[in-house]
Order: sequence, then structure tokens, then C-alpha cells
Amino acid sequence: MPTADDALVRVTTRAGVTMLTLDSPPNRNALSTPLMTELLRALDAAVADDTVRVVVLSHTGPVFCSGADLKETAAAYDSGTVPAGMLGDVLAALWECPKPVVARVGGAARAGGLGLVAAADIAVCAETATFAFTEVRIGVVPAVISATVLRRLAPRAAAELYLTGGTFDGRRAAEVGLVTRAVPADTLDEVVGDYCAALVRGGPRALAGTKELLRSRETTTVRDEAAELSALSTGYFLSDEGREGVRAFREKRSPAWLPQT
Repeated sequence: MPTADDALVRVTTRAGVTMLTLDSPPNRNALSTPLMTELLRALDAAVADDTVRVVVLSHTGPVFCSGADLKETAAAYDSGTVPAGMLGDVLAALWECPKPVVARVGGAARAGGLGLVAAADIAVCAETATFAFTEVRIGVVPAVISATVLRRLAPRAAAELYLTGGTFDGRRAAEVGLVTRAVPADTLDEVVGDYCAALVRGGPRALAGTKELLRSRETTTVRDEAAELSALSTGYFLSDEGREGVRAFREKRSPAWLPQT
């Protein structure tokens, strides 16, 4: 068990709102196995606590979440498994949470971090926050996160953003459905607070029932879909192309497949 000083996910509760804060700024809140383990544990505790009515997912530092921990991924190659495989459990837990989940995105989000944003019921970002589906640029595919992201994004936007890996800002994220609202950075906490104040006014059973209603038209569950996509993601990470992409990113060089000029 991590101590209060070395926790990667900070937990605070006030007036029925539990804030789960990703707190690993040295690696840009990357989705390492320890961080995801702590996040799942904290989310389970919030669900079990009857005094908690709303869950907010936030972050410290300038980056909301940079996606998979590529250092841990590279170190795990010899074992034939990669940490990204655990992401499906995290996304499913957020999506299935019977209490409203609000994402507070004050900084950059990349790759797997966008899956967290999409898994929240309500996502508010700073207009200056940036987003990118960078997977193709390191030789892998945005597989696991598609279980939540493709339930949010407009199809044309999904094709453009998935295939190019290009960066887009908070306003574009709101336009294509990735986030609920993009607001000036200095009003982010106020807007998130307003949403929480509105949500705690709802009856707990009614809120859970409404979330279930919103999911009722799904032909497959996020949990089942994420489990299938985890295998696809792992295959790409373990491929020669994926290994080269991760190495190139970590070595701050262009991957071998980039055309020569």
C-alpha cells in the first residue's frame, strides 16, 4: 500500500464530492500499473462510500495524462505483456460507476488519457488544453480507448484524429464530442464546481438509474469491448513496429518507417 507521501492518486472528499487526483507529474501522469491500480482502488472505495455522491477525476501538473507509461512498456517487453492491457479495467470501472463521474482537464491529454476523458459522464477542459491520439505515431493503434472514445466522437472527426495523430485544442474537443465543455482556464474549477453542485442535488438511486438508462442501448458493454481491444492493443505494442515506435519516442528520434527526404 502506498503511503500518503508517495501516492500516485490523491483522494479528497468534501460535501459529497470525492476528487481523485492523478499525482505523478514527473512522468506526466502516465498510466503505469501502480497508478492504475491506485485509481481502481480509489474508485472502488468511492463507490462503496454512501456519503460520496459525485466523483471528480483531476490531475496535478501541466498534463492531465500522457497515456501509456512507455518506460514501463519497454521494460515489460521480455515478459510478453504490456501495462496498456490493464487500461480496459480502468475505463470499464469509470464507465460503469453508478455515481456521476466528472473529468477536470486543465492540461494536455494524450492517447490513453483521452480514454479516461471519454469514460467520464461529464468532461470539462480548459480551452488551452491540448489533445492527440498519438498511437499511430509510435506504431500502435488506439484500440482499448476506443471502447469509450468512439461512443463520444463524431465519426468523421474520429477518422481524422485517429489517423493523423494531430493535436487539437479544447474548443475542437468540445465540437467533436470528446468533452462536454471547453472553458477559459481561470474558470475551470468554478465550472466543475457548478456541475458538482447540480449533480449532488439528484437522488443517488435516480442518478444511478439514469446512468443505467443512458447505457441501456449499448449493444456491447464497455467492459467486454475493452477486454477484446486490450488483446489487439497488446499485439501492436509487442509487434516489431510497436517496439520500434516506443524506442524512437523514448530516444527522441524519428521512427525507422519515416520516409527519407
